[in-house]
Amino acid sequence: MGRFIIKRLFLMAFMLIGLLAITFVISHIAPTDPAALAAGPDADTEMIERYRLEYGLDQPVYVQFGNYLTRLMNGNWGTSILTTRAVADDLLLYFPNTFELVVFSIGIAILLGIPLGVTAAVLQNTWADHTIRILTVSGVAMPMFWLGLMTQLYFALYLGWFPLGGRMNMMTDPPDPITNLLIVDSILRGEFGTTAEALTHIVLPAVALCFPALASIIRVNRAEMLETLKQDYIINAMAHGISMVRIVSVYALKNAMLPTMAMIGLRFGWMLGGTVLVETVFDWPGIGLYAVQATISSDFEPIMGATIVLGGFFMFTNLIIDLVYAWLDPRIRGQI
Repeated sequence: MGRFIIKRLFLMAFMLIGLLAITFVISHIAPTDPAALAAGPDADTEMIERYRLEYGLDQPVYVQFGNYLTRLMNGNWGTSILTTRAVADDLLLYFPNTFELVVFSIGIAILLGIPLGVTAAVLQNTWADHTIRILTVSGVAMPMFWLGLMTQLYFALYLGWFPLGGRMNMMTDPPDPITNLLIVDSILRGEFGTTAEALTHIVLPAVALCFPALASIIRVNRAEMLETLKQDYIINAMAHGISMVRIVSVYALKNAMLPTMAMIGLRFGWMLGGTVLVETVFDWPGIGLYAVQATISSDFEPIMGATIVLGGFFMFTNLIIDLVYAWLDPRIRGQI
């Protein structure tokens, strides 16, 4: 197991460097001049050149990338031209909001997806199964940004049940940070009014973000449950008079959960990247919105920083899922 983890970590490092190289090249061949944007609309040529020299933008792309990797290994993530702050500080400020949104969303998808998938499999070809399958098809086909806009129009503007966007009301002071997760910190500080407010703000973006993951979890879990319920040991358990609830929850679900766990891990990683659309629609102050603003301004350092964080978490999540997969299936455990 230890050798497997070390091997995967080395592979993750090479993949992350490759991801950085691709992102770096794409961002630097864009037909924009970040030095001119940083200097401002009233800057003259001399000032623009000074900014270009200061940020090293006058050097070839491969030299800039090498310098960036060197600085990165020394713990220097660069400075944002847009915010004039260190990129590492910006990421520490924005990433907890994204992480909280993704965890909340995947929690909804898991809590609803697994029971609905099991129900659809047990009640195959009934009205409940058909209704759940319509839900899954809608989740796969429906774009997140469109769903976000529709929930804003109906639940926020028309019904007024939830806020239109943002992390919390502008007049509300956030609790003193402990974990930098707003909901967790407000609970730990005993500020339950802030907790309730934060929960109302997170509902609509979480629903928009979790819907595709919910549909995928239901589809995979339903398909695996149908296959598992046909196995001989399940039929034998039925013949011995064991209750269907026990057969499903104890015998069938554990084996059906193996591919479902893999899907949950993949969807968690995709959610981290998918927050770009949802955070833009709901004006959610997370790393996705931060990356979008940096892209519009051709601010390369924040783009690279966001790539490292999102790509690294995606790869790390897949490593965790592989380990959980091995824990659930002894056959795989023996191979690694």
